[in-house]
Amino acid sequence: MSETPDPEVIELASKIFDLARRGEARALAAYLDAGAPSDLTNDTGDSLVMLAAYHGHAGTVEALLARGADPNRANGRGQTPLAGAVFKGEGAVVRALLDGGADPEAGTPSAVDTARMFGKTDLLELFGSR
Repeated sequence: MSETPDPEVIELASKIFDLARRGEARALAAYLDAGAPSDLTNDTGDSLVMLAAYHGHAGTVEALLARGADPNRANGRGQTPLAGAVFKGEGAVVRALLDGGADPEAGTPSAVDTARMFGKTDLLELFGSR
Protein backbone atom coordinates (compact mmCIF):
# COMPACT_ATOMS: atom_id res chain seq x y z
CA MET A 1 0.00 0.00 0.00
CA SER A 2 1.37 3.39 -1.01
CA GLU A 3 0.65 6.61 0.80
CA THR A 4 -0.11 9.77 -1.12
CA PRO A 5 2.95 12.02 -0.82
CA ASP A 6 2.52 15.18 1.23
CA PRO A 7 2.43 18.13 -1.23
CA GLU A 8 4.58 20.22 1.13
CA VAL A 9 7.26 17.51 1.19
CA ILE A 10 7.17 17.30 -2.61
CA GLU A 11 7.49 21.08 -2.85
CA LEU A 12 10.46 21.11 -0.46
CA ALA A 13 12.19 18.26 -2.32
CA SER A 14 11.67 20.11 -5.63
CA LYS A 15 13.26 23.20 -4.11
CA ILE A 16 16.25 21.17 -2.93
CA PHE A 17 16.69 19.58 -6.39
CA ASP A 18 16.56 23.06 -7.97
CA LEU A 19 19.28 24.27 -5.60
CA ALA A 20 21.52 21.43 -6.76
CA ARG A 21 20.79 22.17 -10.44
CA ARG A 22 21.57 25.87 -9.96
CA GLY A 23 24.70 25.22 -7.90
CA GLU A 24 23.51 27.07 -4.82
CA ALA A 25 25.89 25.25 -2.50
CA ARG A 26 25.38 27.35 0.62
CA ALA A 27 21.57 27.13 0.59
CA LEU A 28 21.69 23.43 -0.26
CA ALA A 29 24.20 22.77 2.53
CA ALA A 30 21.87 24.49 5.00
CA TYR A 31 19.06 22.09 4.10
CA LEU A 32 21.38 19.10 4.45
CA ASP A 33 22.76 20.37 7.73
CA ALA A 34 19.15 20.70 8.95
CA GLY A 35 18.45 17.05 8.14
CA ALA A 36 17.60 16.71 4.45
CA PRO A 37 19.16 13.49 3.10
CA SER A 38 22.38 14.03 1.16
CA ASP A 39 21.45 11.16 -1.18
CA LEU A 40 17.96 12.43 -1.97
CA THR A 41 16.88 11.27 -5.44
CA ASN A 42 14.13 12.38 -7.78
CA ASP A 43 11.63 10.21 -9.63
CA THR A 44 14.22 9.20 -12.28
CA GLY A 45 16.83 8.31 -9.68
CA ASP A 46 18.99 11.40 -10.16
CA SER A 47 20.71 12.29 -6.91
CA LEU A 48 21.61 15.78 -5.78
CA VAL A 49 25.21 15.00 -6.72
CA MET A 50 24.12 13.91 -10.20
CA LEU A 51 22.18 17.14 -10.76
CA ALA A 52 25.00 19.35 -9.48
CA ALA A 53 27.61 17.43 -11.49
CA TYR A 54 25.65 17.40 -14.72
CA HIS A 55 25.09 21.16 -14.48
CA GLY A 56 28.78 21.87 -13.82
CA HIS A 57 28.77 22.96 -10.17
CA ALA A 58 32.00 21.63 -8.65
CA GLY A 59 31.59 23.58 -5.41
CA THR A 60 28.12 22.16 -4.90
CA VAL A 61 29.40 18.65 -5.60
CA GLU A 62 32.12 19.21 -2.98
CA ALA A 63 29.56 20.46 -0.43
CA LEU A 64 27.36 17.42 -1.02
CA LEU A 65 30.24 14.98 -0.75
CA ALA A 66 31.44 16.65 2.44
CA ARG A 67 27.99 15.92 3.88
CA GLY A 68 28.06 12.24 3.05
CA ALA A 69 26.55 12.05 -0.44
CA ASP A 70 27.54 8.94 -2.41
CA PRO A 71 29.69 9.94 -5.42
CA ASN A 72 28.92 6.60 -7.11
CA ARG A 73 25.13 6.56 -6.78
CA ALA A 74 23.77 5.69 -10.21
CA ASN A 75 20.46 7.03 -11.51
CA GLY A 76 17.62 4.93 -12.88
CA ARG A 77 19.49 4.53 -16.18
CA GLY A 78 22.67 3.25 -14.50
CA GLN A 79 24.60 6.50 -15.04
CA THR A 80 26.88 7.91 -12.37
CA PRO A 81 27.65 11.57 -11.65
CA LEU A 82 31.22 11.04 -12.87
CA ALA A 83 30.07 9.69 -16.24
CA GLY A 84 27.68 12.65 -16.53
CA ALA A 85 30.48 15.12 -15.80
CA VAL A 86 32.70 13.43 -18.39
CA PHE A 87 29.88 13.58 -20.95
CA LYS A 88 29.30 17.28 -20.26
CA GLY A 89 33.05 18.11 -20.28
CA GLU A 90 33.04 19.43 -16.72
CA GLY A 91 36.69 19.04 -15.72
CA ALA A 92 36.41 20.71 -12.31
CA VAL A 93 33.46 18.48 -11.45
CA VAL A 94 35.36 15.38 -12.60
CA ARG A 95 38.22 16.29 -10.27
CA ALA A 96 35.86 17.04 -7.35
CA LEU A 97 34.15 13.68 -7.79
CA LEU A 98 37.44 11.79 -8.04
CA ASP A 99 38.72 13.57 -4.93
CA GLY A 100 35.47 12.55 -3.22
CA GLY A 101 35.94 8.87 -4.01
CA ALA A 102 34.10 8.41 -7.32
CA ASP A 103 34.92 5.19 -9.14
CA PRO A 104 35.63 5.74 -12.87
CA GLU A 105 34.58 2.13 -13.58
CA ALA A 106 31.15 2.40 -11.92
CA GLY A 107 27.92 2.73 -13.87
CA THR A 108 26.69 1.98 -17.36
CA PRO A 109 28.32 3.39 -19.30
CA SER A 110 31.13 4.08 -16.86
CA ALA A 111 33.13 7.30 -16.86
CA VAL A 112 35.97 5.36 -18.49
CA ASP A 113 33.63 4.11 -21.23
CA THR A 114 32.27 7.63 -21.72
CA ALA A 115 35.77 9.12 -21.98
CA ARG A 116 36.71 6.47 -24.54
CA MET A 117 33.50 7.08 -26.51
CA PHE A 118 34.27 10.79 -26.81
CA GLY A 119 38.05 10.51 -27.22
CA LYS A 120 38.89 12.26 -23.94
CA THR A 121 42.38 10.86 -23.57
CA ASP A 122 43.29 13.38 -20.87
CA LEU A 123 40.56 11.97 -18.65
CA LEU A 124 41.54 8.39 -19.42
CA GLU A 125 45.05 9.26 -18.26
CA LEU A 126 43.65 10.91 -15.14
CA PHE A 127 41.54 7.85 -14.36
CA GLY A 128 44.53 5.57 -14.90
CA SER A 129 46.63 7.56 -12.45
CA ARG A 130 44.19 7.01 -9.60
